Amino acid sequence: MKKVINVDKEILGGTPVFMGTRVPVKNLFDYIEDGETIAEFLEDFPSVKKEQVQQVLKISNQLLTSLTEVAHENFA
Repeated sequence: MKKVINVDKEILGGTPVFMGTRVPVKNLFDYIEDGETIAEFLEDFPSVKKEQVQQVLKISNQLLTSLTEVAHENFA
């Protein structure tokens, strides 16, 4: 899998950004939270590729799913 998130203290003080950009990953989630579409996000941040957004959402889903499974196993 290609790296899609970069964390480098020299880029925005270590804020996670989309690889090859200075666009914080948090911006994507802010757009979604505000009811904006992925198309609008991509239009506003043309340096981010659609595939990067899809991969970040996939990773987020996997992380949240695994957290839910761990929580159920440990607290059920």
